[in-house]
Amino acid sequence: MNNKKALDAILMLEDGTVFKGKALGSVGTTGGELCFNTGMTGYQEIFTDPSYYGQLVLTTTSHIGNYGVIPTEVESDKIQIKGLVCKEFSTHFSRKMADTSLQEYFEKAGVVGICEIDTRELVRYIRSKGAMNAVISSEILDEAELALQLKNVPSMAGLELSSKVSTSEPYGLEAENPKYKVAVLDLGVKRNSLDELVNRGCECKVFPYNTPFEEMEKWGPDGYYISNGPGDPAATTEAVNTVKEVLKIEKPLFGICMGHQVLAQANGIPTYKMHNGHRGLNHPVKNLITGKCEVTSQNHGFAVDAEAVKDHPEVEVTHINLNDNTVEGIRMKNKPAFSVQYHPESSPGPHDSEYLFDEFITLINNSIKK
Repeated sequence: MNNKKALDAILMLEDGTVFKGKALGSVGTTGGELCFNTGMTGYQEIFTDPSYYGQLVLTTTSHIGNYGVIPTEVESDKIQIKGLVCKEFSTHFSRKMADTSLQEYFEKAGVVGICEIDTRELVRYIRSKGAMNAVISSEILDEAELALQLKNVPSMAGLELSSKVSTSEPYGLEAENPKYKVAVLDLGVKRNSLDELVNRGCECKVFPYNTPFEEMEKWGPDGYYISNGPGDPAATTEAVNTVKEVLKIEKPLFGICMGHQVLAQANGIPTYKMHNGHRGLNHPVKNLITGKCEVTSQNHGFAVDAEAVKDHPEVEVTHINLNDNTVEGIRMKNKPAFSVQYHPESSPGPHDSEYLFDEFITLINNSIKK
């Protein structure tokens, strides 16, 4: 922590398990679903990823904050996590390019956290018990009072959260000489995924999560990109209805993460809450079309029902997770629509999956030629 005056803090899980440590960030109380991320780097991108809205992030890497904060390494315009749990939190940083410390960054944003706890023990515990709600406090150390606070934390199952992170008004981004127009449905979009599209000659118009299909189509897009986002995909009904309409006109569609789950829902394929989600930069995925494997960046707590995909006459699995065989990608057999469960822009993470953006552009080119 590098701070001898750090306040005591407490983490309480919904089953009553308690961990005691030291405060980081702002003094206060916060709550959300506790989940762990296995990434070794990229903490600023993780903290600003809208898909983490409503969650407390537990980092498995030992040191957090040691390289500070830099304005360009963000995925949205603010910190999205509800709180941080880590082992060693550094209030000093060594990177010359950094503008400020993570401590100052959290204080300015009002983010509460806890450090100096046995994160290995905690990760092993929630791996066994499953993701669960928790509260962190550096102002309330009475366990009975914290238990009352925990009751006010909503369950992630059935929770619609895209409305909390989506843009309120449409906005545009474009390449210098754009060749394609892509309508982006913002369920919690990351900046680097937009950059991947722009770098491939796209003019992107980003629409709020509940934008009717007719309004998006008026803009005349060549293709549709359905973004990542937080919450339960089954509760994101506006997006599901929009995707159904896109599929009717058979324009190219590419979904990632929440967008992947929404494409499944639009085809009548259910999703379910996982015992523990996939969050980190090192998840192995096999592309069943090419036979190649890729290391992927992931952040999700829900998954697509594999049996329902298998039984669907118009949808097939394209990618599987090599750790647990969950569905990592699907495509439609009769329409130019596909999706993956992970984050192919990989910020942070390896760049094995950037080819998916190229495949989307190929679909758009083929559609335009028709």
